[in-house]
Amino acid sequence: MALIFLRSVFSSHVSSCIYWNAKVLIMQIHYKRILLKLSGEALMGEDAFGINTSVISYVAGEIKELVSLGVEPGVVIGAGNIFRGVAGASKGMDRSTADNMGMLATVINSLALQDALERVGVVTRVMSAIPMPSVCESYIRRRATRHLEKGRVVIFAGGTGNPYFTTDSAGVLRALEIDADIVIKATKVDGIYDKDPVGSSDAVKFDRLTYDDVLQKGLRVMDAAGIALARDDKKPILVLNMNKPGNILKAICGEQVGTLVTV
Repeated sequence: MALIFLRSVFSSHVSSCIYWNAKVLIMQIHYKRILLKLSGEALMGEDAFGINTSVISYVAGEIKELVSLGVEPGVVIGAGNIFRGVAGASKGMDRSTADNMGMLATVINSLALQDALERVGVVTRVMSAIPMPSVCESYIRRRATRHLEKGRVVIFAGGTGNPYFTTDSAGVLRALEIDADIVIKATKVDGIYDKDPVGSSDAVKFDRLTYDDVLQKGLRVMDAAGIALARDDKKPILVLNMNKPGNILKAICGEQVGTLVTV
């Protein structure tokens, strides 16, 4: 557990994870390095397609708060707001071609988030699993780790670089490679339910689950490959609502937010 010392009061919505000691604000950070998985659909906001600039600016602000406290965030973004490989394949496209298109769409989202972060003063690097040196850096694990150690946000684009793998699997894979303390999946709902809470008023929320619970119950948290990968390395996964300001910060302070999937 790291202790971060601040000379001024920080965001009132996270006051429960901070306290005063000799007029110096102390924040208890439970997770120093995280992998933040964002869904592409969440970037649409109320729009039907693409990137809502207000939403991505909000996300950048949330990440900036983490960086200012010394947290080292790696980020993986989906592409559901632009193109889903599985959706293309279901309409007759070659699956590999469709997945390649989806991976390229994640680069678009990653560049948009990089721009939003740098506009608020956060140094950011986009690293793609698909080499495109005129646009961003190619993914190299040791270089990514060095960026994080220097206080830079690293956005991992291009999925795993291979078809048939989702960005959820890519998020867990990158978390393992950079030795993140936790995978935080930020969604539109405040955790994992036994059924879709949007269409079911009687949906029951879980505060804590095991990896096997998720797989056996068929809960739609992330794909089975990602869950199995996290289980094999005992990497905790936290699912929370990114639309509630301060939720991610509360989570890294160890507060009960969303649903934790662990051993």
